Amino acid sequence: MEQKPARVRIVDAAHELMLGIGLARTTTKEIAKAAGCSEAALYKYFASKEELFVTVLGERMPRLGPLLGDLKAGEGDLEQNLTEVARQAALFYEQTFPVLASLYAEPRLKHRHEAAMREMGTGPHKPIQGLDAYLAAEQRAGRVVPGADTYAAASLLLGACAQRAFAYEMGGAPQSLDDFAASLARTLLGGIS
Repeated sequence: MEQKPARVRIVDAAHELMLGIGLARTTTKEIAKAAGCSEAALYKYFASKEELFVTVLGERMPRLGPLLGDLKAGEGDLEQNLTEVARQAALFYEQTFPVLASLYAEPRLKHRHEAAMREMGTGPHKPIQGLDAYLAAEQRAGRVVPGADTYAAASLLLGACAQRAFAYEMGGAPQSLDDFAASLARTLLGGIS
């Protein structure tokens, strides 16, 4: 049986470890060991653990960023578009919440992680900015009312999805993901369209 390329093994190992023990406790040494390579080989592909984390988000988690980048104002049904954003965002936050939660227990590591994210030009603000840009374009196209605060609307939708990941982890989901996403999009549109 042919072995996967080293980069793929590294990303797979990082994904599994980050999901299993959290980002704070996952080390590059453990990732390399799980991938069956040296730590030096890991650094041939990734400059830092943070860069590897961003790669895991982009390649192994639900595709929220690309979805937001692909939305075009005036195309498709606005409610269906927002329902799919809510669905993907809820899945994304559900899968990333356990990975990131460990950072909040170690403030120094959290600050280092945040600084690295800023240096790479990424972070948790990016989906809000992407959805805000889409809603602002829909506003210019006349499908969102003038005067609606599109940044607040984006924050409300994505914040609800992040809260779902946190709250439902603790107490179970009172409704299915599809029902949640549809209800959230419909309710949000009631205020801005």
